Amino acid sequence: MNRIAASYVFPLGGSEPIRNGYIEYADDGTIVSVGACENPSGESEFLDGEAIVPGFVNAHCHVELSYMKGLFKKGTGMAGFIDQINALRDTKPMEEKISDIQFWMDAMWSRGVQAMADISNCADSFEIKRKSPMYSRTFLEVFGTEPEDCEKVIASVLALQKIARSFGLDTSPTPHACYTMSPELLTASSREGLKSGYLSFHSEETHEEEEMLKYGCGKMWNNRKAAGMSVPPVTGKSSLSYFIDRLEKAHPAPFDEHILLVHEVCMDQEGIDAMKAVMRHPFIALCPCSNIFIHNALPPVRLMLRNGLKLTIGTDSLSSNDDLDIVREMHCLQCNFEGLSLNELLTWACQNGAEFLSKEDVIGSIEPGKKPGLVAIGNLSDSASLTPASVSRRII
Repeated sequence: MNRIAASYVFPLGGSEPIRNGYIEYADDGTIVSVGACENPSGESEFLDGEAIVPGFVNAHCHVELSYMKGLFKKGTGMAGFIDQINALRDTKPMEEKISDIQFWMDAMWSRGVQAMADISNCADSFEIKRKSPMYSRTFLEVFGTEPEDCEKVIASVLALQKIARSFGLDTSPTPHACYTMSPELLTASSREGLKSGYLSFHSEETHEEEEMLKYGCGKMWNNRKAAGMSVPPVTGKSSLSYFIDRLEKAHPAPFDEHILLVHEVCMDQEGIDAMKAVMRHPFIALCPCSNIFIHNALPPVRLMLRNGLKLTIGTDSLSSNDDLDIVREMHCLQCNFEGLSLNELLTWACQNGAEFLSKEDVIGSIEPGKKPGLVAIGNLSDSASLTPASVSRRII
């Protein structure tokens, strides 16, 4: 039996934070008991001024793009970002790519990431994820603007899924975004992904995307036209409404699958109502540092909370972020949305992410019988909120 205590324990799972709490756990990491210390000074291992929390879930990452760290200009908007990623993708040798993936997988694990919803366009990360103690569901992302390429693209992603499964990975084909896909491919890739019970979709990340779908104008529209690429139909509706329309062609609503809408910077009440009308298990992945990096904007978190949406937290990739640090993402949200408690942020970063992955019986909260991993967060404020110096480290 092992025991550790700290100034704060955040069990989650419906429990309130515990001041001067302890956790007992078996050698394999299974939680045995959680409670308040009778005599904190008598504890053999007490993390003074620190918090113990469950392992994090990085709900949106592109770990295979880790070799792109530091290569991108900030504040270019989505059209400028896409131009950069097209120019810089595959500009480093495979050996360097693999080394960077391994480094950042290890870094996330040591900082306390217990599970991840990761985006892959190729097999570069598969072997590393297979060997990692971190659980990952790999979303095999699909692109393709030309309708005639739909069948070929679907055959390609199914071949990649077969490879991923040979590494023992849980996988789901998934569409990328409205602006990179023909209507036919958006529906076909959604249909394939829904078979697994999961989708992860970049949705309403930027006003440039909304201009493209609603009005047929703007920087993204102009870039696609200049490149001779087909553009999505101009619907006069938001890109989220357009996605729902295409989703309903994959199979009729309602959708019982777990659908993760990533970013949702431009989400409004109309979109929320349309989403809730057809999706029984929608989740939102907030990636605030990435949103600021690309276009200095943030999602309407207060609106999302008023509507009772399940929020999760992701890092996105090192092409659009300076780090893959869940604590940094939580601190960004705390700074920009007054009144968010650490308990609430951790619920998003741990419990809700576990629920999206259908792993809430094992991870996401510190409860007897679970194996969530234990993480210490240091350099908290006197009121147990995050500071710019807050860091996390894995305990088990």
